[in-house]
Amino acid sequence: MSKRHSAKYKLDRAMGENLWGRPKSPVNKRSYGPGQHGQRRKSKVSDFGLQLRAKQKLKGYYGNITEKQFSKIYEEADRRKGNTSENLIALLESRLDAIVYRCKFVPTVWAARQFVNHGHVLVNGKKVNIASYRVKVGDVIEVRERSRNMALVLEALQSPERDVPDYIELDAKAMKATYLRLPELSEVPYPVKMEPNLIVEYYSS
Repeated sequence: MSKRHSAKYKLDRAMGENLWGRPKSPVNKRSYGPGQHGQRRKSKVSDFGLQLRAKQKLKGYYGNITEKQFSKIYEEADRRKGNTSENLIALLESRLDAIVYRCKFVPTVWAARQFVNHGHVLVNGKKVNIASYRVKVGDVIEVRERSRNMALVLEALQSPERDVPDYIELDAKAMKATYLRLPELSEVPYPVKMEPNLIVEYYSS
């Protein structure tokens, strides 16, 4: 198992949840945490512990974004008008790697980051190789023509594992998608419950 895969599954085990809804997740067989103390009876978690866990879960879901990156995203969400929780989710979902994953061009969020970094994605006809690139409403995201026959892409698009959310309009045949609007938390297809309100409490305390 590669380092990247083991890190991903370790996060699933640590959280005790199948974060990405993958059938291969070890949580499907063992819901307890990793390590020799994983099966110990869980003690009551403090409010801070719940807030920290909510942050780690959301941060990890998007390919384990660095603390520095995540803090910057939160600060922008807090500056924007409206609900900070909803703003945070909208900003995370506007990342190019997140949209590539939502479009089912790749099987995992980890693969999405690599796919973008390797120059397989165009935004409005121009190559963008920065995974954290902020996609704007109305932008068109597509797989480069020379990358469209990659087995990774063809298998991901045909997978019944995930559905493309309503805030993205996908033309699967052309491997092209349009980012229609910023999503609300209730629209984002998280396989597990995300609690951005606890993250707001974490940064506010």
